[in-house]
Amino acid sequence: MKIVYSWLKEYVGDVLPDAKSVDELLTFHSFEMEGIEEVAGETVLDADVLPNRSSDALCHRGIAREVATLLDTPLVYDPLAQPIEMAAGSKVTITIEDPTLCNRFTAAVIEGVAVKETPAWLKQRLEALGQRSINNVVDATNYVMFALGQPTHVFDFDKLTKDDEGRVNITIRNGREGETLELLGGEVIESNQDTLHLVDGNSDTLLDLAGIKGGTVAEFTKDSVNLVITSGTFNYQSVRKTAQRTKVFTEASQRFQNEPSPELAGYGLEAVAKIILDMAGGTLDGMVESYPVSKKNTTVTVTTAKTNALLGLALNTREIANIIKRIGATVEIKGESIMAIAPWERTDLNIEEDYIEEVARIYGLDKVTAITPSLAPAKKINKRQFYSDQIRQVLIDIGYSEIITSSFQKKGEIQLENALASDKSYVRPSLQKNIEAALDKNFVHVDLLGLQNIRVFEIGTVFSHDGATVTEHLSLALGARTKGNGYSAKDDALVNDGLRAVEQSLALNIDWEFDKGVAETNLTKILETLDEPDKYVSYQKSIDATYKTPSSYPAVARDIALWVEESEDASVVETALTRSAGDLLVRIDLFDTFTKDGKTSYAFRLVFQSHDKTLTDDEVNDVMETLYRVAESHSWQVR
Repeated sequence: MKIVYSWLKEYVGDVLPDAKSVDELLTFHSFEMEGIEEVAGETVLDADVLPNRSSDALCHRGIAREVATLLDTPLVYDPLAQPIEMAAGSKVTITIEDPTLCNRFTAAVIEGVAVKETPAWLKQRLEALGQRSINNVVDATNYVMFALGQPTHVFDFDKLTKDDEGRVNITIRNGREGETLELLGGEVIESNQDTLHLVDGNSDTLLDLAGIKGGTVAEFTKDSVNLVITSGTFNYQSVRKTAQRTKVFTEASQRFQNEPSPELAGYGLEAVAKIILDMAGGTLDGMVESYPVSKKNTTVTVTTAKTNALLGLALNTREIANIIKRIGATVEIKGESIMAIAPWERTDLNIEEDYIEEVARIYGLDKVTAITPSLAPAKKINKRQFYSDQIRQVLIDIGYSEIITSSFQKKGEIQLENALASDKSYVRPSLQKNIEAALDKNFVHVDLLGLQNIRVFEIGTVFSHDGATVTEHLSLALGARTKGNGYSAKDDALVNDGLRAVEQSLALNIDWEFDKGVAETNLTKILETLDEPDKYVSYQKSIDATYKTPSSYPAVARDIALWVEESEDASVVETALTRSAGDLLVRIDLFDTFTKDGKTSYAFRLVFQSHDKTLTDDEVNDVMETLYRVAESHSWQVR
């Protein structure tokens, strides 16, 4: 949520501290702040408002209310504190077919407006928020959305069908199969029975995607003179699902899918009407509304004992009540309990724990002293975790590394309806492909790590071919690299040690499936046959290790084989090569030895790497030439 500092100050007043202090205040008590910047002559703060507060805090008034709460000061200007004063209108009728999908809807008509350029002050604020100015009428709706958090929409009154009494009808209903809607911007979407719309009730024509985006049928343009303002509250699940299905995401949908209070609809309508009348003139025909299901915040009991127990504090009842009162709630103390009713815009405060969370963050989490709880034996041991940890440890002990890969892949049989990315649109039926990809990616590190092969395992979820079941599998990569053929499992000892270790740890014979050097089994099925663990055993072992920052540049390997006298020890040769290779040599391994006719051949693999750059062939070849000269000086013959 982008916040214009000067706009915030209109609500909070002169007690508002500087922008940096506001940023720190919100950081330590409310939201994760993303920074401060100067945009279009305005100081703009950026708050990451999470879903639990998006119903009230995705607007300047909501952020101002939050800042005032933390400063323990009243707002000098609060547009939501006064009752709505619009007179009743007569030129619009409203029909809501399903109150569970729209529990409040309001509308008003203004005739004789003059569409023109938006005043500089409003245009500057919208620009600071990254919004493009359109005209004084449309900009008024955007301004109110960022001010109060209530999206509104304007239709051209003259493009809507009238009844015999000259009234337009706005109907809120779900779409039908075969209906289409052209949105503002030209995109055409297909409707269905799960897509909510505003409809011209007199002609049964779709007008917009309810709570998301308007259509072109009754588009308000620069040539429009008479308009209908609409402001409602739509079912958050319907808005979210429709936005996901149609891939139409807007500032309005972001707010409606977080379930703002239906009480806000009337305030949004009144605010837009006032700004349009001020900037565009015209005559107002007042508010018409349908509010079939009134929703009010209920009374919640907050106890002193539970508050202090959850937070580790020692606040008294009056202190807790005063903190809750600061958010705008109505409170009544009854003994050691507080009867609290949240302000109507705070739809997130429904249970005692919600209020206790408010107490914690307003009081200050930095004032909560950490207390280490006493140890207690587990009442029940998680079977899956117990045996998974056991398997992990026995494989790690014999040189395997655990990998964790994505459950999504580029191709497959079960496709996601709303994929996160085009190359991650299917779920995996096995761990096989991900294991192979990990082997291929990590083979380049074999020389650097001094390994003969890559040995990895994974415990992860897989999905049945019909998508009906989700199970957990165990997969092991067993083989060494074979050029052109991926990984092979030719070495029986290498194949069997990982399998044998797992089977011995579980005291089971396991049915493994083999493919290209990878073994896999259904761990979920195996766990069903194992006994419930009766005591907790930690399989984690302490490791004495020192961290060393790895280079981000690739390593280069070279081999050198030397004939030396049979009596010459390999360590002498290795020491001479290491000393002469310089700082670029990061590893040297003896990988082959044989003796013939009084001479011994030692073959070494040398690995070079820089922390500053990618090495060139010339740089590595220069080092190798140095080593050849060293060998010659010792009368060693390069093979």
